[in-house]
Amino acid sequence: MSQALNTLHKYWEYTEFRSLQQEIVESALKGHDVLALLPTGGGKSVCFQVPGIIKDGITIVVTPLIALMKDQVEQLKSRGIKAASIYSGLSKREIDIILDNCVYGNIKFLYVSPERIKTDLFIARAQKMQVAFIVVDEAHCISQWGYDFRPSYLEIAHLREILPEVNLLALTATATKQVREDIKDKLGFEDTFKQFQASFSRDNLSYSVREVDDKLGKLTEVLTKVVGSAIVYVRTRKSTKEITKYLLEN
Repeated sequence: MSQALNTLHKYWEYTEFRSLQQEIVESALKGHDVLALLPTGGGKSVCFQVPGIIKDGITIVVTPLIALMKDQVEQLKSRGIKAASIYSGLSKREIDIILDNCVYGNIKFLYVSPERIKTDLFIARAQKMQVAFIVVDEAHCISQWGYDFRPSYLEIAHLREILPEVNLLALTATATKQVREDIKDKLGFEDTFKQFQASFSRDNLSYSVREVDDKLGKLTEVLTKVVGSAIVYVRTRKSTKEITKYLLEN
C-alpha cells in the first residue's frame, strides 16, 4: 500500500481513493502545481489534505467563506490533525498566537481568507513557516469574484513571491474554459502544471428552463406536482417575504 493510501486509511478509514484523487495527490507530492476540477461532492479536500499530512511543514489553504474554514478545521481536528483558521472577528492577539503556533508549533493546516494573506503580519510570519503547499480552495472565485467584490482573489499569486519554492494546488467545481484560463493566469501556473478534470455528469439530475409570464403560478404548479422538499432562489429579501407569504396562503 502506498504512503498516500496508508494516510487515507489511517485518518479517513477509506481503503481506496475516488476517481482522480490519487493522481492529484501523487502529482502534488512530486512537486507539481495542480489544477483539479472535481464536481461538488467529489472529495476535493482529500486531494490536498492527504499530501499536506504526508509532507513536512504546514499547508496554507486560501478559502473564501468562514463557514467552510470552520467546518474543515473541525473535521481535521476530529481526525487528530492539528489545524487552525484566521478569520474576521479574531483579535490581533488571537491572530498573533495562531501564527506563532504555525511557525513554532506543529500545525499542519492553516486556513485563511485571500484578504488576510496581504497583511504585513501574515507576510512576516509566512516567511518564517516551513510551508509544504499553498492551496486555493474554491478557485473559481478568482474569476467569478476577483473582478467584482473581492479583488484580493486576483492577488493570491503574491504568496508565490513570498514562498517561491512552494507548489500550489487549485481546486474547483467550476470548469468553464474562461475560469480555467483565469485560474492559470492569476496563480502564475507554468506550462509544467498538471490539470485533472473529472466528469461533471450526474445521471440523477436533470436541468430545465421555462420562460413564463406567471412565475408564481408556475411555482405553485411545480411544487404541487413534484414530490419532496424544494428551495426557491430569488434576487432580493423583499422577494423572499412576498413569495413566502404567497406560498403560505396557497
